[in-house]
Amino acid sequence: MIAHTYKDLVVWQRAVELVLEVYAVTNQFPKEEVYGLTSQMRRAAVSIPSNIAEGKLRRSQKEFRQFLLIAFGSGGELETQIFISKKLPKLKELDYSKVDGLLLEVMKMLNKMLSLEPKA
Repeated sequence: MIAHTYKDLVVWQRAVELVLEVYAVTNQFPKEEVYGLTSQMRRAAVSIPSNIAEGKLRRSQKEFRQFLLIAFGSGGELETQIFISKKLPKLKELDYSKVDGLLLEVMKMLNKMLSLEPKA
């Protein structure tokens, strides 16, 4: 199936699911994290599908690849923030399994897309 719009891309769809799960997990964070990890994690998560969409709308393979790289970088940020959250006493008991699974899936898809996209 050919993706006509960014909404047709499975990676974008899964990335949106990831955002919703990040919001669900961070809703359980203590109030003192609102301007800390909660905000950082939400921004990093939202950045992933946003950059996929923007890149797809640019209609140039070179620009699309650049935005996929940015989305991939945001995934790395989110992965690091989740790792830190799991180490903090007030946050380590939360269930991160859905977020972890979706992030892994999205990162694998982005990695595959980047390996297929021409670098020039």
